[in-house]
Amino acid sequence: MSFVNPQLLWLLLAVPAVGGWTWWRRRRTAGLRYSDIEPVRGAPVSWTVRLRWLPAALRMGALALGIVALARPQTEETTRTRTAEGIDIVMVLDASTSMQADDFQPTRFEAAREAAGTFVEGRVSDRVGLIVFAAEAYTQVPLTLDYSFLQRMLDDVEIGAVEDGTAVGTALTTAVNRLKDSEADSKVAILLTDGRNNRGQMDPRTAAEVAQTMGVRVYAIGVGSSEDTDAREEALPQGPRDESAGVDAEMLRAISSSTGGRYFSATNRDALDRIYAEIDTMEATPVDERVYTDRTERYPWFLLPALGLVLLEVGLSATLFRRFP
Repeated sequence: MSFVNPQLLWLLLAVPAVGGWTWWRRRRTAGLRYSDIEPVRGAPVSWTVRLRWLPAALRMGALALGIVALARPQTEETTRTRTAEGIDIVMVLDASTSMQADDFQPTRFEAAREAAGTFVEGRVSDRVGLIVFAAEAYTQVPLTLDYSFLQRMLDDVEIGAVEDGTAVGTALTTAVNRLKDSEADSKVAILLTDGRNNRGQMDPRTAAEVAQTMGVRVYAIGVGSSEDTDAREEALPQGPRDESAGVDAEMLRAISSSTGGRYFSATNRDALDRIYAEIDTMEATPVDERVYTDRTERYPWFLLPALGLVLLEVGLSATLFRRFP
């Protein structure tokens, strides 16, 4: 509750002063003079005499409530609306076996999934979709504004759902296909992988040319680095070594730069979080936040009881607590 005229509440300090003055005035006011009051000294005291202070107390209460009513108390109900010129974003997530390496905690795949989830939480009016790929690419979630559904489907992604491999070109083509009919002013694909293109019929650079034609900007994230292949191979589950493993930074850099995007290298979990945060900043859209405040006057809550106390005080003073003279 707030007050339109809070300065008037200082008048409440006058209430005890008025009460003290009333008590002092009553004690100074002389009553009827009798020659001898000794015979009535032992008479029982009635309840009206014991409560003779009640009318004055009612008057003080009415005065206090009246002052609060003059200060115009109000209650507020605030509604906030946030709107933005939404953009369309497709996240392209590598789910190949190499993403199980534990050089990121707990694994590369888990770290990438959690960072993507945090990125989704920061969107306001953007449609976001999810493409998952290994040797093949499939649409896990089409473009949607239902972020809670997207988060649930992101949690359901598992490594091994399709044949192992790294079809970067196919994955990027699938993302562009999802964005081709978009009418958004900005269309973005965020491609995350830790390997080199070794499967699929579509060359990544050709897919990038299609993305450029369709106005899709690609941000590429390489997980790990092309220089530490041996160390990462040791971190993988038991299996044959792939001499072609490692991030193809040159290819990812060419894809992103040709579409007006940018290439990022993530060598640890913190770097991955920073990269998504930076992309979030780069693709942020102006948010129009409007605050609607509905104010309701509450002075009747105090004014009506004050009038009731005044009427009660007048009535009691004229009847049960009437004084003579």
